[in-house]
Amino acid sequence: MTDHSPDESVKTDRDNQLWLELWRNRQTDFHQAKVNKYLAAFWPGLNLVKGSRVFVPLCGKSQDMTWLAKQGHEVIGVELSPVAVKAFFRENQLKPVKRRMGKYTLWSHGRISILCGDYFSLNKDDLGHIDTVYDRAALTALPEDIRERYAAHLLNIVPQTDIFLLTVEDIESKNGPEKKPCVDEEIVSLFSEEFTIKLMHVESEVDKDSQSPGLPSIHTEFKVYQLFSKDA
Repeated sequence: MTDHSPDESVKTDRDNQLWLELWRNRQTDFHQAKVNKYLAAFWPGLNLVKGSRVFVPLCGKSQDMTWLAKQGHEVIGVELSPVAVKAFFRENQLKPVKRRMGKYTLWSHGRISILCGDYFSLNKDDLGHIDTVYDRAALTALPEDIRERYAAHLLNIVPQTDIFLLTVEDIESKNGPEKKPCVDEEIVSLFSEEFTIKLMHVESEVDKDSQSPGLPSIHTEFKVYQLFSKDA
């Protein structure tokens, strides 16, 4: 992994503390209580065999992990907050086995394992072989000044591995013709050197609270990407 400046480490530590506080204070409106509809719609098209190992970075307590496990996959997530990890197993009525593994506490039950600790401390040996990465809007949930580091680290710990990527972005609609859906410039910048990028789907939801007369409206744009490793 490339070295990072002290400023980057300070930013990451600050964001980590904020994330831990959100979970401790139960300020988790961002959590999706249901399985992501884009996952259910587009994942089967990947044609992965049962037993494939799927890595879910910054997994929270996502129900997507239970859905993936039901498809026959081995799921391994990483999550900073022990509150989130404990809640995942409790809410799914699963009794995990816990053990220390280096810098992490590994929680596991059946086909699902979650490493509780800092994503940026992960290495290849912590994860073992991974067949596919499922980024469930983890990239776009991060502050923009952390995303490059996130992507670079992902390529280090799971090299030559395809990525199923969901992105979420709030867009301010301005007067004039709508732009045609296109691959986001940031995705190109972060991934085009290592991956062939395929935009699978684009969908928008208008924020009704932003529809004041004379003001730009805000809509949330969802995109589904498949990133195919050029070296796979």
